[in-house]
Amino acid sequence: MINDTTTQPISPLGRLGLLITVIISGASVMVIELLGTRLIAPFYGTSLYVWSSLISVTMVALTLGYFIGGRWADSAKRTGLSLIIALAAFLTLMIPWLTRPVLLATDSFGLRGGAFLSALILFLPSLMMLGMVSPFAIKLSTSQLNNVGNSSGTIYAVSTLGSVFGTLILGLFLFPLFGSREILIATGLVLFILSLAIGLVERKQLQSVATLLPSVALVVLGLAFLPSVVKAGQVRPNEKFNVLFEQESLYGWVRVIDVAGRDLRLLTSDGSAIGAASIKTGESQLSYQDIVGLIPALRPEMKKALIVGLGAGHMAKVLNDRYGIIVDTLEIDPAVAQAAVDYFGFKPTGKAIVGDARYEIRHLTGQYDLIIHDCFTGGSEPAHLLTVETLKQLQGLLTEQGILAVNFVAFADGKQSALNTVSKTLAQVFPQQTTFISEPNKDFNDFIFLASTQPVDIHNERLKVEQQAWLQNRLFPIENKDGVILTDNFNPLEHLQIAKAEKYRHFLMDMFGEELFVR
Repeated sequence: MINDTTTQPISPLGRLGLLITVIISGASVMVIELLGTRLIAPFYGTSLYVWSSLISVTMVALTLGYFIGGRWADSAKRTGLSLIIALAAFLTLMIPWLTRPVLLATDSFGLRGGAFLSALILFLPSLMMLGMVSPFAIKLSTSQLNNVGNSSGTIYAVSTLGSVFGTLILGLFLFPLFGSREILIATGLVLFILSLAIGLVERKQLQSVATLLPSVALVVLGLAFLPSVVKAGQVRPNEKFNVLFEQESLYGWVRVIDVAGRDLRLLTSDGSAIGAASIKTGESQLSYQDIVGLIPALRPEMKKALIVGLGAGHMAKVLNDRYGIIVDTLEIDPAVAQAAVDYFGFKPTGKAIVGDARYEIRHLTGQYDLIIHDCFTGGSEPAHLLTVETLKQLQGLLTEQGILAVNFVAFADGKQSALNTVSKTLAQVFPQQTTFISEPNKDFNDFIFLASTQPVDIHNERLKVEQQAWLQNRLFPIENKDGVILTDNFNPLEHLQIAKAEKYRHFLMDMFGEELFVR
């Protein structure tokens, strides 16, 4: 006969403490996973590749943690949980300190390889240790073999519940108030406190101070490293540029940067430049906006416009000052919207909407003579905003003579088929299409697609002869037969724009140095 008694039953107070431990470890897993995107995004963006890398690394880490933790639990004498959590705390605390060298070391592997390797190096160790908590807790909470199912089910349910709490608390409360580095540091400190509390319990059970020493040593080592961890996230003063404004929003690191030597003020979000102006005059320094600024002359009596993707707000100002057009603006990031007002002189003339474009577009009413769709200038692509479904929603907001202007950054020499794909997708919704290149004879460029139901004639009497010639020189014919149609169901735009994302990252790093975007 098999004796089903494996250990002494755990006390109700001990069981409660064990469940609290599992809740905290489950919450920590999600905090680390979600904040991982915020640490990697300024360098690699927020594309599907970054999310796929983080999710994959998390699954691998938990798999290893469950396997190794189970073996450790079977060989340990009801001790070791404090050491596991202390190791998780220490490794979590090291993440902000390691972020900069790891990102720089993985840059040569490209967007996909670099994002995965950086996630693997930065997050697998701490997540693996946290994954070891659940099997260890199952072993400690199981007193009889016939209770294994109930114990394991309870532990995994509570761990998952902790993950839910961690996700909600981070997204709804912590992240809007604190930076990702500060939250990670706080998570490490909470785990250190938890490890000491468990260590005291283990010491009491085994009547040995030695069980507590490894955890105490890790706590001391972690606290000794803490000043270096905090300092690692600070930007040192730089003679080449001056950061006027910096805020980590829900959508990225938003900065306003002055480059006095070039008379340039930039608005950036992560590794994307979304606005540029002269420091002295405040005039826009983005050449594609010169083309967009002539669009109202191609259609008579434009009165109302919508800009999707505010940037620094220059286009809204030009449309209102030059043509008297009332402009509604739609921007997802409140930090960007505020920076446009505070540092670039943006003053709304219509509704200034802050929210997600797909949601807000569905709730807009009225007709627009011009819609400027300007969300594709940075390193990461909001691919869901350039599908047939989105374009049909925008078409429904246009007047019969209205024009949709899409600004899109890509290569001109055929390194990718992104231009063909955008053109072919627009053709599914709009029968007429004209494309301009911002700077002729330059490979990496802004392309402005004008889509409408009526032909666009650049030889228009409302344009000066020199303006007509200037536009004529920038006409860019596109053969879109090799493109694909972007839909909500099938959208490979991020894949087509990998080269563009890498080009953008290196362009900004060359301008400002690695420190500003790798912290």
